[in-house]
Amino acid sequence: MDVILGIDQGTTATKAVLVGEGRAALATAPRALDHLYPQPGWVEMDPAAIWRSLLSAAAEAVDLAQARGDRIRAVGLANQGESVVAWDAETGEALHHVITWQCARTAERCAELAATVDVAALRAKTGLLLDPYFSATKLQWLLERVPAVQAARRRGSLRLGTLDSWMIWRLSGGRAFVTDYTTASRTLLFDLHALDWDDGLLALFGVPRWALPQPRPSACLLGETAPAAFLGLGLPIAGSAVDQPAALFAHGCCREGALKITYGTGAFLLMNIGQRFRLSQHGLLTSLAATGEGEPVQYYLDGGIYSVGAALDWLRDNLGLVAEAGETAALAESLPDNEGVYFVPALAGLAAPLWDRQARAAFLGLTSATTRAHLARAVLESIAYRVLQVVRSMGADAGAAIGELRADGGVARNDFLMQFQADILGVPVQRSRLAGMTALGAARLAGLAIGLWDRVALSQPVETDRFLPGPRATAPLESFHRWEEALGAARAFG
Repeated sequence: MDVILGIDQGTTATKAVLVGEGRAALATAPRALDHLYPQPGWVEMDPAAIWRSLLSAAAEAVDLAQARGDRIRAVGLANQGESVVAWDAETGEALHHVITWQCARTAERCAELAATVDVAALRAKTGLLLDPYFSATKLQWLLERVPAVQAARRRGSLRLGTLDSWMIWRLSGGRAFVTDYTTASRTLLFDLHALDWDDGLLALFGVPRWALPQPRPSACLLGETAPAAFLGLGLPIAGSAVDQPAALFAHGCCREGALKITYGTGAFLLMNIGQRFRLSQHGLLTSLAATGEGEPVQYYLDGGIYSVGAALDWLRDNLGLVAEAGETAALAESLPDNEGVYFVPALAGLAAPLWDRQARAAFLGLTSATTRAHLARAVLESIAYRVLQVVRSMGADAGAAIGELRADGGVARNDFLMQFQADILGVPVQRSRLAGMTALGAARLAGLAIGLWDRVALSQPVETDRFLPGPRATAPLESFHRWEEALGAARAFG
């Protein structure tokens, strides 16, 4: 069988998937990745560990393909999005740790810029807000604070980019220095209308154009793997996208109004808004969806939530309340309701639609009768409440109510959360039965680019488990209003 190798380089793990006939044939075991926290609010990753994880996951998939007699036709990549890396083109060495999308080290710089620049004009050009979430101020920090980066800049050998450009550069043996439109649109340096880096924004953040990769469509020939660099294989690199638009593509959300959510380290809701650029009036972002070469661009509204899987990991790793994050479902179901206990999931501040980096997480309503079951349920419910906030904003921007929510991601395996989410939204939640939707999306983009599959076949939705709103769906909504009061109290404290 002809297959595509899809690689999802994510925040907590790297996964590889073999995709045949438009569906995931097999997902490899994920290669877990650690994070570094040099200061409070700073989050980094070791680029060498990321590269080793990519090679290891891909090697397992390649071995399986060879054992089954499959023919690997191309490679597709999904990446973390806003995380950045600097490297030297002469040595191939990274010049600093990866600064991840969660890192808040540039919050002060963003506040300074917000007081001096035309934020509305910046948003009209990029679809984004001035926030440390995005790449530009991270790149500026590297250029201003890291001597090795400054030395490479003087030599002319500096390369700057998001992780997709670095991975493609390494996979190609240094021959391809490119990024795709979806990733470029998350940097605060990219003009969504011109589909190119913007000279005014480059000057604002002090980023040299020559050190940045060439932006390309998500489904096109981006380069070719060098056998010496990639498992002895020379394969077209034909698909690349940020993880979230890759998942949007995998879900078949190619029509205006289609909505998906990925419940991962964070949760990310994306709504396809078609070919017309629109700015949200309700605290959301506008970015580019994954499309092929020669196709008209599409846009999506983006509502990100920082702490989802991260909040469950916090219960496990920091508080020791559960041995595995999956235990939270049984704990939550052991209670008839939350019994007045609420959680505000602002472990890294609050993203869309509130954009409050100063907010802090909090449990409210605790009594002497509170147990770990109450805390687990409160955390799960808080995820659903935050999703409801974003969905309401999307509905207001789109001028229409949503009909369903398509879901994927590791935290979506939690049945309690999926049912509670359906109840509180009042619409069906369709959970994908396929693992690795982001890698699947990257592979499908590559398959589209080389002509292995057509757009019609790829627009079909994947198989799902369906969660319908229950008969008591008004009760969670009443609880949501109480949670909003808890949210206000927590934000006032922060």
